[in-house]
Amino acid sequence: MTDVESATKILDTMLGHLGFTATIEAQETPDGPCLQIHSSEGAVLTGREGERLDDIQYLVNRILRRHVPNAARIKVDCAHFRSIQEDQLRAEIQSVAERVKSTGKPFQMRPLNAYYRRMVHNILADESQISSHSPSGDDRLKRIMITSKKSPRSSS
Repeated sequence: MTDVESATKILDTMLGHLGFTATIEAQETPDGPCLQIHSSEGAVLTGREGERLDDIQYLVNRILRRHVPNAARIKVDCAHFRSIQEDQLRAEIQSVAERVKSTGKPFQMRPLNAYYRRMVHNILADESQISSHSPSGDDRLKRIMITSKKSPRSSS
């Protein structure tokens, strides 16, 4: 049984025990395997800001790794919630990067979990004029500081 098949079985069992009726579709994404949940109760599974979806994904991966120690990390999405969030975050980051480049003023992002912070750092990695920094610590949600590597040119 593959990692994706095992994760699908774990997720299906978990949702069944919680009383949800859902179908699970395995997809391959650029970030790796993703289990897409289709359910009429998607809003309940997702949570207000995706926190329940994060918890479900965490549990699926913990259980999977207990049985298959070197298993690939599985992403869990519901009604394409994560895909939509990621597209919105990409647009937000591009806008913030342009603002920081033009004004030279640093910008502090809203609190983000580790997955989204990594995404922000990866998006900005190729930006020669912008740098991003996450504070250290054990907090689940942290604010990334986006700064200009150069100060804006003053006009003469």
